[in-house]
Amino acid sequence: MSKSESRNRTALLPSIRCFPEDKEAVMKKADAAGLSIGSFMLRSALGRRIEAKCDTELIMELRRLGGLQKHLFKEGGGVMSKEYSDVLMAIQKAILKVGME
Repeated sequence: MSKSESRNRTALLPSIRCFPEDKEAVMKKADAAGLSIGSFMLRSALGRRIEAKCDTELIMELRRLGGLQKHLFKEGGGVMSKEYSDVLMAIQKAILKVGME
């Protein structure tokens, strides 16, 4: 943001009342996007794009490991299928967790 753009932002919006769980949800989403709460709220209200920051390399590596685990499961002919299933579920949960943060 340029200095002239920040100097033009002189208007203030009034405080917003909300439930504690709503506040927590907004704070988490703002943090996930790498924005302050004010910037997040303003972008949301104006329909501007909000991109969550996440570690795409980590997600890609987890997906690769999941693919390798699936390959090993197929090659093993179902031997130790419970263990393979547990590992695949753990990888899937990790991918979802990283994507949500």
